Amino acid sequence: MPIYEYKAFAPDGATRTGIIDADTPRDARNRLRRDDILVTDIHVSRRRRKGAAEGDSRLSRLLHRIAAARATNKGATGHNFELMSAATRQLGTMLGSGIPLTEALRALVEQSQSRKEEELFRQIRERVSQGASLAEAFEEHPQWFSDLYVNMVHAGQATGNLDVVFKRLADYLQAQRALRRKVVSAMTYPMMMIAIGIIVVAFLMIKVVPKITEMLLEGGQILPTPTRILIGISDFVAAFWWMILLAVGALSYALQRVYYHSDGGRLFLDRALLAIPLVGDVLRKQSVSRFTNTLSTLLQSGVPVVQSLEITQRVVGNRVIADATGHIRTRIVEGTDIATPLKATGAFPSVVGYMVAVGEQSGELEQMLDRIAAAYDEEIEVTTERMTAVLEPIMIVILAVVVGFIVVSIILPILQMGQM
Repeated sequence: MPIYEYKAFAPDGATRTGIIDADTPRDARNRLRRDDILVTDIHVSRRRRKGAAEGDSRLSRLLHRIAAARATNKGATGHNFELMSAATRQLGTMLGSGIPLTEALRALVEQSQSRKEEELFRQIRERVSQGASLAEAFEEHPQWFSDLYVNMVHAGQATGNLDVVFKRLADYLQAQRALRRKVVSAMTYPMMMIAIGIIVVAFLMIKVVPKITEMLLEGGQILPTPTRILIGISDFVAAFWWMILLAVGALSYALQRVYYHSDGGRLFLDRALLAIPLVGDVLRKQSVSRFTNTLSTLLQSGVPVVQSLEITQRVVGNRVIADATGHIRTRIVEGTDIATPLKATGAFPSVVGYMVAVGEQSGELEQMLDRIAAAYDEEIEVTTERMTAVLEPIMIVILAVVVGFIVVSIILPILQMGQM
């Protein structure tokens, strides 16, 4: 991928020089023109960083490992997550092997599988080549890089452990993906059963029941009470099905508006979700696992504890736990430890508070947080299996009762006709 040096006029009329990655000079001019930069001269750069030749040889040995890493991450849910997880691990591997940062970024450009991905890493490499730090370049793309990601890279650059931070970030992203998949898998089966049950009942009420009840009404006999109730429900569903769908859609939209645009509403809904038997237990353990895993990752990367808690508060995913995290952060600013306000919030299980206290006293807080996260990951797996085992028979019984009521309501008048 050629690198071009250019001279140009900026929008304010000032003369500007710089470098840019592009396929052709025309492509480079077009990209600069989109930023209102008028190019007066452009040519292929002859400059090479010191040690680039050695970096190229090491880079070539790692290209097949990069392709293998991308193949391993293929199939992840969500393109952004897949890209960040793979690219993060690749950057950590290359930097740990002594490859210069710009050459590592060039490898990501060359290995890009889409135009959007290629453009992202080109822009980052260009900003780094112009003198910006890697964290500053990442910060310009918030749709790809979260606050947690940027702050960890800042800390890695400050401590000189950028390769270690990238590997830690990759492990964190993979752990969060695995946790999310566990919870989604646990919720998928019950939701599918509910959806199938609704479809079956709706089909019976709209298509099957009206035809049978029409035949029964033609007989002129007095229908049993269950049959009359069924006919009333069937007539209502057949006549106002659109109103039911509209009401469900309006309720869903209203809940989303309340959840995402109202602090009080989001707190109320998250608190209500945590109070649901079985489901609330899974959601609470997921939030605790994310809290401990995120805080541990940030602290191990050198991010200050107050800033780590601020970032954790934004990514924990539940307003109840987030507010508790904010309270902990406020108390730490006042001079207390982590364990005391954590216990006082009541949002975390008591065992978490005791383990955090032990970690602070022994000076191994990060390792203790890792142990808590691992323990809760295992508990989530056990709890989700238990939840599925309990919900499955409950939903089968509910569906059997509904379908049984429909069948009995149809059979009763037929039996009466036979007796007559």
